[in-house]
Amino acid sequence: MSADLEADGAAGAGPHAPVGSPCTSVCRMDADGVYCIGCFRTLDEIAGWAGFDDERRRQIWKQLSQRRMQAAQAQWMRRR
Repeated sequence: MSADLEADGAAGAGPHAPVGSPCTSVCRMDADGVYCIGCFRTLDEIAGWAGFDDERRRQIWKQLSQRRMQAAQAQWMRRR
């Protein structure tokens, strides 16, 4: 996923466009049961997505790249 998609969470649309879901249809939780390994949202974020306003959705989008990076680092550390 590109940084542009993650920056506004809406496939390059402007700040007033509806915010799309980060779902990638890979719906499995990580080994600790914290995040979905496809979209990196928590269960609460997944369950609440439809009811969240666009501001909250954008906040979640901004957190996803950090979660992805943390997951990649953790995976790298396990392989060492």
